[in-house]
Amino acid sequence: MDKKKLLLLVGALIVAIGTAFAARSLFSGASTPQAEAAGKIAEGPKVLVAQRALPVGTIITADSIGYQSWPKDMVQDAYFVEGEADMAKMLGTVVRHPITAGEPVTQGSLVAPGDRGFLAAALGPGMRAVTIPVSARTGVAGFVFPGDHIDLVLTQTVKGGEGDAQALKAAETILRNLRVLATDQSTEQESVDGKTQVRTFSTVTIEVTPKIAEEIAVAQTIGTISLSLRSLADNSTELDQAIASGAVKVPAGATKQQEEALLKSAMGKPVDSGTTFVTGGDVSRFQRKASGRSDFEGAFRPAAAAAPVAAPAPAAPMGMATPMMPRGPMVRVTRGKDTVTVSVASH
Repeated sequence: MDKKKLLLLVGALIVAIGTAFAARSLFSGASTPQAEAAGKIAEGPKVLVAQRALPVGTIITADSIGYQSWPKDMVQDAYFVEGEADMAKMLGTVVRHPITAGEPVTQGSLVAPGDRGFLAAALGPGMRAVTIPVSARTGVAGFVFPGDHIDLVLTQTVKGGEGDAQALKAAETILRNLRVLATDQSTEQESVDGKTQVRTFSTVTIEVTPKIAEEIAVAQTIGTISLSLRSLADNSTELDQAIASGAVKVPAGATKQQEEALLKSAMGKPVDSGTTFVTGGDVSRFQRKASGRSDFEGAFRPAAAAAPVAAPAPAAPMGMATPMMPRGPMVRVTRGKDTVTVSVASH
């Protein structure tokens, strides 16, 4: 190889090595500002944000909100900043405007118990609030709290008809899965030293549809309404049955958040169909059933009264002999217009 080609090859190699070092320095220099920018964002104050999507009417719980770092120049006066806001006071408040997951919670998006419009904000779209008077006996002895779901049981006495002295006593589950909004004037649980306080109350306010509100108004004039506390597992079981039967359908292509919102809405929906009932005859044999007679009456009814007794034959007038009734087979003989009965044994 001649000297000229060797010099060209060495020169090309030197240029390639220089270009590689220059590119490396360029990329190394570009990464440094990115690391500094990330450090500046992390140094911002922590603001209160939604941990999940919070639609209107959501009651704030400890797992629904939390503090997260936020750029200092993006913090607004309406945000709740850690160290300045008391998170404990926000528990039990209700979302007035919808908040998306990761969005800062503003002071105007929450309404606290006792504030104007709190109960209206706690209601779902198209729902109504009605109040029912209860006692310690009909109110589960105070073990019902805002946020629980209950059933309503109507107990009534139906008077018997004409000639039926015994009244019909009946209890019927008329409504199911109703959300409790408040007990008396309290919309939150009372706690002392971290323990929930159980207290009796005289009224309970529940969330219903307009039609169910009318049904409750009529039911209060018929008999006594009692509360029946529902298990947390009941809603999930009934939801699985509704999905299996096709009553609740999840649209194809729905996201996980949309699916969860749909199922949550279906779980909290009040139900006024498929109710059950029990009459006095189902509890005691001495009470009436819906048929109108108790088992006691049927079991001890005299046998003679069960079948009609034939009326005795009229007695013959005084001084006249009682005619002898013919015995044996009888035949009827007709001659012209006259028909006589003749005993075969007498001939």
